[in-house]
Amino acid sequence: MKRLVAVSLAVSFVFSAFSAVAENCVFSCPIGLNGQTITRSLYTLNNNPQTKFANWVAYHVTPDTIDGPSRSRNWKADPELSEESTLEPNDYKGAWRGIGTDRGHQVPLASFSNSPDWRELNYLSNITPQDSDLNQGPWVKLENAVRSFVRTGRDVYVVSGPLYEWFFASLPDADEMHNVPSGYFKVIVTEINGLIEASAFIMQQSAARSDDYCTTQVTIDEVEARTGLNIMPVLSDENEVIVESTIGGLAPQLGCS
Repeated sequence: MKRLVAVSLAVSFVFSAFSAVAENCVFSCPIGLNGQTITRSLYTLNNNPQTKFANWVAYHVTPDTIDGPSRSRNWKADPELSEESTLEPNDYKGAWRGIGTDRGHQVPLASFSNSPDWRELNYLSNITPQDSDLNQGPWVKLENAVRSFVRTGRDVYVVSGPLYEWFFASLPDADEMHNVPSGYFKVIVTEINGLIEASAFIMQQSAARSDDYCTTQVTIDEVEARTGLNIMPVLSDENEVIVESTIGGLAPQLGCS
């Protein structure tokens, strides 16, 4: 069982050391689902060739990566993936008209607008068909809250990805098999005064634009149970930094009471 609040002062060194080893991942990258893992300067993702979307993405937001100029959205297939493992720009034609979805970034473009490699965020391996009300409502509000917290001088590590718990829709113009997510999770982790704090959220594709992201808080254990992932493998029973899972943690710093 992993908790969502502070781990301990003793693991603050471990936080730094394992973050360096895992690059974009906190402690270490998630495990538990098969796929091709790709690491780039801004993010690491694990692509699922069956669903055609990433099982998870991991990224590190800092005060230096945000608040750059507005960036364009020039969609491209991921050059490191085979044609059979990912979608292409034409597959998204008619998506908004047919099923009401945007091309939703899993690693948000706005969180790396000040980074030279921002164009790599427009690879379709980092995109899913996300319902417009979710994408432009509670999901983006949570991403904005993360950036507001980072502006206080903090770094955050994020792991995000899809859920497949019920049928939502299919892309009307896609010419290959795929599986559109029914929802999404986001786990946000930071270090405050030598302590590790985190909060997790799960949102559904059926969300209303006016929904409050704070009401979607869950435990990391629930995210892991529903996804089949081990979000932070270093925090295992062998590491003796385990307490019961609780909802809260970083949430007050993200605007949740």
